Amino acid sequence: MTESETVEAQSARTSTRDRTRWAALVVLCTGALMAIVDETIVNIALPVIRRDLGFTQSGLAWVTGTYLVAYAGLLLLSGRLGDLLGRKRVFVTGFVVFTASSAWCGAAWTAPVLVAGRFVQGLGAAMMTAVLLGMIVTLFTDTRERATAIGAFGFVQAAGGSIGTFVGGMVTEVASWHAVFFLNVPIGLIALGFAVRFLASERGPGLAAGADFTGAAIVTSALMVGIYTVITVEDVGWGSPHTIGFGALSLALLGAFAWRQRRAARPLLPPRLLRSRRTVVANVVTFLIAGAMFGFMIVSVLMLRGVLGYGARDAALAMLPAPVVIGTISLGLSARLIGRFGHRRMILVGLPLIAAGLLLLARVPHDAAYVVDVLPAMLLIGAGFGSALPAVMATGMADVAPDDSGTASGLFNAVLQFGGAIGLSVLTVVATTRTETLLTGGSGEREALLGGYAVAYAVAAVVVTAAFVTAAVVLRTGRTDGR
Repeated sequence: MTESETVEAQSARTSTRDRTRWAALVVLCTGALMAIVDETIVNIALPVIRRDLGFTQSGLAWVTGTYLVAYAGLLLLSGRLGDLLGRKRVFVTGFVVFTASSAWCGAAWTAPVLVAGRFVQGLGAAMMTAVLLGMIVTLFTDTRERATAIGAFGFVQAAGGSIGTFVGGMVTEVASWHAVFFLNVPIGLIALGFAVRFLASERGPGLAAGADFTGAAIVTSALMVGIYTVITVEDVGWGSPHTIGFGALSLALLGAFAWRQRRAARPLLPPRLLRSRRTVVANVVTFLIAGAMFGFMIVSVLMLRGVLGYGARDAALAMLPAPVVIGTISLGLSARLIGRFGHRRMILVGLPLIAAGLLLLARVPHDAAYVVDVLPAMLLIGAGFGSALPAVMATGMADVAPDDSGTASGLFNAVLQFGGAIGLSVLTVVATTRTETLLTGGSGEREALLGGYAVAYAVAAVVVTAAFVTAAVVLRTGRTDGR
C-alpha cells in the first residue's frame, strides 16, 4: 500500500468514526428527550384521562407524580450501575423498559394500571438519562466537539418540557390521550436499533468493584420520599404534619447516606466527586435554575390558558419560541461561544437573560397582546437557557474522571429533577396562595390568577438571581475553556 493510500485509509476510518460518534449522540439525545418530554406531555391530556379512567382530582396528580418519584429517585443508582456494568448496557436496558412501559401506559384501562405503568416508565427514564453525560464526555474529548455535544444535551434538558407540552397538546387534540404514550413505541424501537449499532460497547469492572447496595437503598429511598413530599405539598400545605414528617424523613435518610459514604469501602457517591469546586457549584446552580425552568413552563401554560384564554393548541404554540431559541443557541452557537468566552462567562450572561424574561412575564396584563407582552419574554428566556445550561453542564463534568462519569452524570440529572420538582411545587404554592389572598380581597378570578402567576414569576427570577450570584462569587475567572 502506497503512502497516499495509507493516508486515504486512515482518513476514511476517521470519517467513519466521526459519523458513528455523532450518530451515537443523536441516539443519546433521543433517549433524553423522550424521558424529559414524558414529564409534561400528559399535562394537557389530564382532564380527559380523569374522565376516561375515573381518577379523583387528588389521584390525578400521580399520573405525573409517580413518574417523577421513580425517575428522580433512581438516577444516582442508575448512574453508578452504568460505571460498574457498562453505560451502554444500562442505557439500552432503560430504553427497552421505557418503550415497553409506554405501550403499557397507552393501553391502560384503569387508573391503577396507568399509575403503575408510569412508575415503570420512570425507572426506564432514569436508566436512560443517568449515564448520558458520562457517555457524551467519553465520546467527545475535543473541547469544541464536547461543547457542541453537551449543547445538544442541554437543549434537550432545557426545551424538553416545552416540547412535551406542545406535542401533548397537539396529539391530544387530533387523536387521544392513549396516542400520547403510544407515540413513544415506534420512536423507541427505531432508536433502540440505532443504539445497538452505534453505541460503543464497554465492559465495566462489575458489581464487586463498588456495589454499595446499602448506600444505594438509602439514597434512593431518600430521593423518592423527598419527591413524594414535594409533589404532595399543593394538597396538604408546607406546614402540615404530612409535609414536615416526610420532609424530615427524607433529610434523615440523606444524612444517613452521607454518613454511609464516609465509611463505606466502595461508596456509591465517591467523596472525590465533591472535592471539585466546579462540580459542586455546577450542581448548585443546576438545582436553582431547574426550579425556575420547570416552574416557568407550567406557570406559563396555566397563565396562557386560564388568564389569556388560549386553547390547548394555541398555548402549546405560544410556548414554542422558547425551545426554538434554546435549540438555535445550544446546537448552533454554544460551542463557539464557550470556546471563545469560557464556561463562566456564558453562565453569567445567560442567567440574567432568564431573570429578565421572568420579570417581563410578571408584568403581563390580563389583556396582553402576545407579540408585545409575551413573545419578548419567551425569546429572552430561551436565549438565557440556551447560553447558560450547556456551560453549567460542561463545568460540572470538567473535573470528573472517566471511571466516575456515570455516577457524576446520574448526580447531575438527579439534582436537575429534584430541583425542578421543588421549584415547581414552591412556585405553584406561591401562586395559589397569592391568588386566594386576592380573591378574598374582592378581586375578580382572572385578576387574582394573574396576580398569583406574577408573584410566581418574580420568585423564579429571584431564584435565578441567586444562581447568578453563586456562579459569580464561587467560580473563579480562568481560561476560555472554563478552567
